[in-house]
Amino acid sequence: LFFSLIFVLQKVAKKKSKYILVRMVSEAGTGFSFNTRRLRLEDKLTLLRYDPSVKKHVLFKEKKKIRSI
Repeated sequence: LFFSLIFVLQKVAKKKSKYILVRMVSEAGTGFSFNTRRLRLEDKLTLLRYDPSVKKHVLFKEKKKIRSI
């Protein structure tokens, strides 16, 4: 019974996560960045957010996928 239970558990596939964690980097060239989540199937993000280094709202672009959520 125990061995058949292990065999059944190994056959169960993991479901892909719906969201991924991505790093957003400032296009002002200050190196300021933050992490946010987005849907896995969406295009890459571009957001207008506040950059404290230049004290303005600037464009942030997605640079790197960090991990699945």
